Amino acid sequence: MKNYSVVLFDLDGTLSDPKIGITKSVQHALQKAGVMVNDLDELEPFIGPPLQVSFQEIYGFNDTQITRAIRDYRERFTERGMFENKLYEDIPALLAHLKQQGYILTIATSKPTVFAEQIIKYFQLESYFDLVVGSHLDGSRSAKGEIIAEVLQQLDSYPKDQFIMIGDRKYDLIGARENQIDAIGVTYGFGSLEELKNEEPTYIVDHVNDLLKYL
Repeated sequence: MKNYSVVLFDLDGTLSDPKIGITKSVQHALQKAGVMVNDLDELEPFIGPPLQVSFQEIYGFNDTQITRAIRDYRERFTERGMFENKLYEDIPALLAHLKQQGYILTIATSKPTVFAEQIIKYFQLESYFDLVVGSHLDGSRSAKGEIIAEVLQQLDSYPKDQFIMIGDRKYDLIGARENQIDAIGVTYGFGSLEELKNEEPTYIVDHVNDLLKYL
């Protein structure tokens, strides 16, 4: 087993369960676009990928509609959605343990950096993380591969074989592979076991505490 130095965590579905905040904010945006969705479970696929990708792939929105939908989503998300969120059990203890062991901990999320920083602060986790990297508000740098590449660039004193990405969706694992770093897929989030297995991550775990076996 490798000795890792830098651990990259996805945020949504890996550190916290953001389902209510994200799906209600998507519901709000869709309603403004004339699309009515009453079952929030139908909107779970929005958790993980960049918003512009989901609005296009799931509802076929064009560029103008996507821009408007993201604006309406953020209208609700910034006011209340980002706080309709809860940490998965044992996450604070895991982070404290890893920090005590000397790991460099980072956030690598498709969520805009400014929102990720506010959420980490809301959960009082900011002292654990050395770096928070997300997308830009204009929608650029939203692919997970680009975000991981930015983390690698900012921490370029460490060799690639000392980095590992942890996430619950295929996008996390694809991004890790694009950057030639190891990855752990977690099944307690929003990606299915089949989705994770298809991307052949280095490891797959079912519970937060199982992460310690590989770090």
